[in-house]
Amino acid sequence: MRAGLAAMFLLTASAHWGKRRPDLVRMVPAAFSQPDLIVTITGFLEILGAAGLLLPATARAAALCLALLLMAMFPANVSAARRNLTIGGKAATGLPLRTLLQVVFIAALGAAGFADF
Repeated sequence: MRAGLAAMFLLTASAHWGKRRPDLVRMVPAAFSQPDLIVTITGFLEILGAAGLLLPATARAAALCLALLLMAMFPANVSAARRNLTIGGKAATGLPLRTLLQVVFIAALGAAGFADF
């Protein structure tokens, strides 16, 4: 499970520098300054967290940090859904589904980070 989550976070992190970057920058709520910097930092944090999940010595801390990161980034998902933004030319995930996905990802991180190795 840790490898699968790490792969997912590496994939999502790649969007922070790819063609979807402008869409991610637009997702950042207006209350935050320097949305481009926020997108860059969160991308690096996703990469670090993915790497941390793969190492038994850091998996627990990485899982916790990634769960906190998902919670911290959730307002951007809410903002995107409410403003009907697009990501890669497609409508942002609706809020009910996005909320469910966040809960599933956080639960998976809990299971992966706190399971016996």
